[in-house]
Amino acid sequence: MNEYRILVVDDEEDLCEILKFNLENEGYEVDTANSAEDALKMDISTYDLLLLDVMMGEISGFKMASMLKKEKKTAKIPIIFITAKDTENDTVTGFNIGADDYISKPFSLREVAARVKAVLRRTRQTETERAPEQIAYKSLVLDIIKKKVSIDGEEAPLTKKEFEILLLLLQNKGRVFSREDILSRIWSDEVYVLDRTIDVNITRLRKKIGIYGKCIVTRLGYGYCFEAE
Repeated sequence: MNEYRILVVDDEEDLCEILKFNLENEGYEVDTANSAEDALKMDISTYDLLLLDVMMGEISGFKMASMLKKEKKTAKIPIIFITAKDTENDTVTGFNIGADDYISKPFSLREVAARVKAVLRRTRQTETERAPEQIAYKSLVLDIIKKKVSIDGEEAPLTKKEFEILLLLLQNKGRVFSREDILSRIWSDEVYVLDRTIDVNITRLRKKIGIYGKCIVTRLGYGYCFEAE
């Protein structure tokens, strides 16, 4: 069974049922709504893809999509517009709002299935490639964007080099890095740095991250690693 959930929003009930039947045959979990108003009462953030009819009642597909793109929980959900209108202006409007694809009526069900599959595959690849904003181990949280480290919500005052060492070790838990590895990665722009510099920074780092300091383990003759308890 496919793990994806799809919401079809169209004021033509028969079309909704046809799309639901065929997409479920493809293995998707599918729900329907016959107006944007009804759809907006649902927890849209739980869906992986929306199929939106453009021409509906008071709230059009374009308007509904604009509303969803402004909300953090729903902004990244891919949208495929379905419309009987096939003009360049409508297509441009849809893509400017943030549409991932555009299907014109009448359409073949095979085309819909193919486009749905393509958008979901593209979205999954994008999510996989996106770098995480945070990395954490228990209550130790490293914010990659803000360059901050906190423990139980309290910020730990790390220097730039200490932050980069911790990031390297946390991103590669269990992997041993020699002093030479750390020097080449963290001090790559320095002309000459002593191996002792690594030891000093590791010692300070251990103290600053409190109970997690013991997770930074020394492998005699090899180097350092972050070892989960």
